[in-house]
Amino acid sequence: MEILSPAGNPEGLVASVLGGCDAVYLSGKSFGARAFAGNFTDQQLEGAINYAHDHGVKVHVTVNTLIKDSEMDDAVSFVKFLSDIGADAVLIQDLGLLKSIHTVDIKKHASTQMGIHSAQGLEWCSKNGISRAVLNRELTFEELSEIVPDSPVETEVFVQGALCYCISGGCLFSSLVGGRSGNRGMCAQPCRKKYRTEKNEASYLMSCADIYGVEWLKKLESIGVTSAKIEGRMRSQAYAYLASKVYSSANKGLDPEEYANDVELLKTVFNRGYGDGYLAGVQSPVQSRYADNRGQYLGKATFRQRKFDTAELNEKVGIRDGLSLYQGDEKIGGFKLTSVGKTASPFSLPDGVYDVYRTYDPRIDTIKNLVGEPPKFTGSTERVPTHVPTKTVERPRIDLPEMSFYVSSVRNLTAVLPHADRIYYEMSDSLPEAQEICDNAGVEIVTLAPRLAPLERIEPNGRPLMINTPGQYSPKEGDRVYAGQFMNVFNSYHRSPFYQVTLSPELSNEEIRNLALHYPGRLEVMVFGRQELMCTRDPAMVSGTLIDEKSFRFPVYKDRRGLSHILNSSDLMLLPYLKELGRYGIESVGIDVRKRPENIARKVAEVYSANDVRSKSDLQQMCGGLNYGAYLRGTE
Repeated sequence: MEILSPAGNPEGLVASVLGGCDAVYLSGKSFGARAFAGNFTDQQLEGAINYAHDHGVKVHVTVNTLIKDSEMDDAVSFVKFLSDIGADAVLIQDLGLLKSIHTVDIKKHASTQMGIHSAQGLEWCSKNGISRAVLNRELTFEELSEIVPDSPVETEVFVQGALCYCISGGCLFSSLVGGRSGNRGMCAQPCRKKYRTEKNEASYLMSCADIYGVEWLKKLESIGVTSAKIEGRMRSQAYAYLASKVYSSANKGLDPEEYANDVELLKTVFNRGYGDGYLAGVQSPVQSRYADNRGQYLGKATFRQRKFDTAELNEKVGIRDGLSLYQGDEKIGGFKLTSVGKTASPFSLPDGVYDVYRTYDPRIDTIKNLVGEPPKFTGSTERVPTHVPTKTVERPRIDLPEMSFYVSSVRNLTAVLPHADRIYYEMSDSLPEAQEICDNAGVEIVTLAPRLAPLERIEPNGRPLMINTPGQYSPKEGDRVYAGQFMNVFNSYHRSPFYQVTLSPELSNEEIRNLALHYPGRLEVMVFGRQELMCTRDPAMVSGTLIDEKSFRFPVYKDRRGLSHILNSSDLMLLPYLKELGRYGIESVGIDVRKRPENIARKVAEVYSANDVRSKSDLQQMCGGLNYGAYLRGTE
């Protein structure tokens, strides 16, 4: 099994290679999902690939952000450049980019952001020119053992490093609340902030511990996983080296005692808590006490007049070890040990019990010296400008788009039905009743597929179906399949067999207009509702309200599959722009009234179907706060 290590910059590349990895993944200066890593210029990329190949290491390059229409030429040119300089594979998320590079001679890997999480998804990859899928981090080993052995493509599984709280590719929290898109590589990490519920004090309710999956390597190999992936392009060269060393040692079957010191150092250089993630089952991955890197937890120590005994600690310490002291959230200070046993802090502090973490070990300096300064990576290949042709299409000018309502109960269905052109209804026990009501009323009802369904085979069963990831279903002739907003359609280059596509809610009005000028199919734009910011598999997240440090309130509901949906604190309100969307040729608008009181659902339906802009203030009074999403400002 391949050990795939991070290379966020030249130092990280050298460190991972010297650590013994089989392959690295890295990024150019644009289109990578870690925009704030050092990354590589074009010339550095060529030199880095040559360096890695000289050491028998493959190079996978990430081009895994969503691509705007205005960026597609540059993105395709970049992928062609990667092929020219010998990159072994390119990781992608964007479906429009996938289509645009189908003739480029380079292996294509589906980024975890694409949301491949089932046997159907792996089949879809095989049919669409993808040779490897980086599977969702939310999958359990039991689920992996069901879908990996018969996969028609290679599979890659995260075994080390940070774990997103939200289902891969579906997080809009940073984007819609903070204006920085995780899907564009600029996540502001809202999951690492404090939240409280109505009953509990504030803590880091969405901050996941890192995955530590060394003990899972052989099990993953036994079911046919191709590659074990280490997260950490934003981390130090010592981390890259140690993670590569630990996992390559375990992969070779060495006795754990032989790399025990490396494990200890790995947990010192970066540590916000470690766990199995979801590999051991659907259990909470959250470590809610703190969200920052505190190093290796050593235990508690009692200080009296600055003095304490290192023998109290759970782990051995040595001279020159760096220690940090905490009481709850507050860092009291840090210092290097000058002796062990009975010793003292060099600064004054109140008597009491403190949590002690090791943040530095002098052996780390040995690693830094071993890695040394990276060679100067250079190259001479020039990127060739590329134009990806696209045609302007004649879209109909529509007076008012069709009204499509997302509902989750029969009560709300009957409230909006007189005003609906279409209903999206979640798979649930009440779906047959909802279908009968809509059939009798002559209104189309579309079954809304679940966000995550690893072991379910999604089939339309003769009914219209909306899917959320590209692999949930491959449309067959005669089927009417809709692409939902979490398909992340971001540009006009996506060509699909879908009857209708809902555009990403991260697009601005100008980006929607430009996309519509070149996309020949039916389009929908979300115009009302508490937009879903996150969907998580964490069983500890319960229905209710999350309250952030600015007192914004985010509703949460748990669905019948155990997934929790975290919604925005206010409603998207694009009522004033329905006519504008019609002029763009947008055939349908999405109105989400799931989990809302019946009176609000009815009022929203009445106001939108009549395009009664004057009633906007009435809706605001009923719903609370309103927002324009990314429509007027876009996202970075």
